[in-house]
Amino acid sequence: MTTISTGAEPAGVRHVKRPQPLRESVYEALTEMIIDGTLERGRHLVEVELAGLLGVSRQPVREALQRLNNEGWVDLRPGFGAMVHVPAEDEVDQLLAARAALESESARLAARHATKEDLAKLKELCKVGTAFHESGDTDGAVRTNGELHAFITQMSGNRFLIDFAAQVDRRVRWYYTPLAPVRGAASWREHSRLVKAISDGDEDKAAQTMREHTEHTRKAYHDLRAAEGPTEPTPEPEPRRRRRTLT
Repeated sequence: MTTISTGAEPAGVRHVKRPQPLRESVYEALTEMIIDGTLERGRHLVEVELAGLLGVSRQPVREALQRLNNEGWVDLRPGFGAMVHVPAEDEVDQLLAARAALESESARLAARHATKEDLAKLKELCKVGTAFHESGDTDGAVRTNGELHAFITQMSGNRFLIDFAAQVDRRVRWYYTPLAPVRGAASWREHSRLVKAISDGDEDKAAQTMREHTEHTRKAYHDLRAAEGPTEPTPEPEPRRRRRTLT
C-alpha cells in the first residue's frame, strides 16, 4: 500500500538553524573592520592578505568584496583590485540629512510614548556613554552612541522608521568613529538634553534637539576634514600583469 505524506511534521520535531554561510561571516567581518578603521579609507585590499587575516580561502573574500562594492563600502577598479571607499563630502551631507529626518521624528514619537522603563534605560545609556568617553574608550563610546540612537528609534513604535534607521546605522557609525574623540563631551551633553526633552514629554523640543544634534555632527565632520587638509590621493597599486605563455 502506498503511503501519502501530508507534509506535517511529527510532534516534537525542531529544525536546527544552519550555521551562517562563510561568505556572510567574511562580509560581516570586513564591514566591521572598515567601520572601526582597521581597514582605513583608501586602503588597497588584497584578497590573499584578507584571506590570511581571516583564516579563510580567497573565494569567500572575493564574494564579500563584490557585495561590499555593491553597497558602496569598497570600490572595485579594473586592473587594480579593491580599495576601501573614500566618502565624498556630499555623501555625508546626504546621509546625515536622511538621518536627521528619521531620528527627529523618532525623538518626537519617543517623547509621546516613553515609559518609565524606557527613560531609565536612556539615562543609563547616557551615563555609560559618558563614562566611556571620559575613560578614553572610543569604541565603547561609539557603540553606546549607536545603542542610544537605536533605542530612541525603537521607542517611536513606528516599524518603518525602525527599518529605515537600521539601514543607515552602519554608515553613520563609519562617519562618526573618527569624530568621537572630537565630539565626545559635547555629544553626550546633547544626548542628556535630548533625554530630558523626551522625559518631559516635550515632542517638539525632542525633535528639535535631535535635529540640532545631527547638524552639530555634520558640521564637526566637515571641520575635521578641513583641518586635515586635502585628502592625499591613494597611490595606485601596480596593474596586474598578465602571465606570459611560451609559444
